[in-house]
Amino acid sequence: MQRHTTLGEFIIENQKDFPYAKGELSALLSSIRLAGKMVNQEINKAGLANILGSSGDENVQGEQQQKLDLLANDMFISTLRNRGEICGLGSEEMEDFVEFNDEIHKESKYVVLIDPLDGSSNIDVNVSVGTIFSIYRRVSEPGTPVQLEDFLQPGNKQVAAGYLVYGTSTMLVYTTGNGVNAFTYDPGIGSFFLSHPKMTVKPQGKIYSINEGNYVHMPEGVKQYIKWCQELDPATNRPLTSRYIGSLVADFHRNLLKGGIYIYPRGTKAPNGKLRLLYECNPMAFLIEQAGGKASDGFTRILDIDPTELHQRVPFFCGSREMVDKAEEFMERFKDE
Repeated sequence: MQRHTTLGEFIIENQKDFPYAKGELSALLSSIRLAGKMVNQEINKAGLANILGSSGDENVQGEQQQKLDLLANDMFISTLRNRGEICGLGSEEMEDFVEFNDEIHKESKYVVLIDPLDGSSNIDVNVSVGTIFSIYRRVSEPGTPVQLEDFLQPGNKQVAAGYLVYGTSTMLVYTTGNGVNAFTYDPGIGSFFLSHPKMTVKPQGKIYSINEGNYVHMPEGVKQYIKWCQELDPATNRPLTSRYIGSLVADFHRNLLKGGIYIYPRGTKAPNGKLRLLYECNPMAFLIEQAGGKASDGFTRILDIDPTELHQRVPFFCGSREMVDKAEEFMERFKDE
């Protein structure tokens, strides 16, 4: 019987893709794998361990923090701190970045940006949630304190990005700029195994994912694109299918596998969109482009946007290339309305 490749084996086999690295990136991905396994365990027993629901606190964006948000954030920070691969970490749950300045991190070359638990409000109703991560090489001098500029890099400078989705099975999906590969967790063995090698997204899908409850607040270009989706599927002459979970990782993962588009536009309730450029949009844009898809803010490639702040928000159009192209056509046509 053929044995599947483990995530650890795959990382080691592909170290050659990083001639400038000496194993640090591989060790960093292994740390993220370990933290993900720990978070997965807590999610699976959340109802029994009394860690469901709101913590009563708000994060820097003014959103209610769930108990598991804080737990996942602490787990990723402590796991990554215990290794020497990064000099700093930025989290969606914290106002400022964390500097790792002890001896083992002194010469670290990488920083991590992370959304520890995307879609956490869905945990109470047993809907899939996830973790999103993004890795950059620092631009400041190793051996000096990490700087804000190390985190405010455009997405095209990412060296790795990915997500874990905690659903009916737990999967880790990531790219290092050489395609997208997905690994499924076997809880009996305690390892991730390569299950979806060299993933690609269909050029034209049949699913559009958007919160239509915000329709009246959306730009005219998005409204017109939704109408187009509801009227015609070019392949079957039937309307496209609307699917929206409300967890970016879950919506993205489904569309990556089946083909589709995810949209979170700007609107009167969210003038700059709701999603964060550094913690959500950049890593997902890197993944979808590596899978043959496209990501933009409706006009500009996401990975070319220069960040100006840690918690910057942008509109997000992401998925099958032809579907994003069509949405951009409507945005351009109705940009003055």
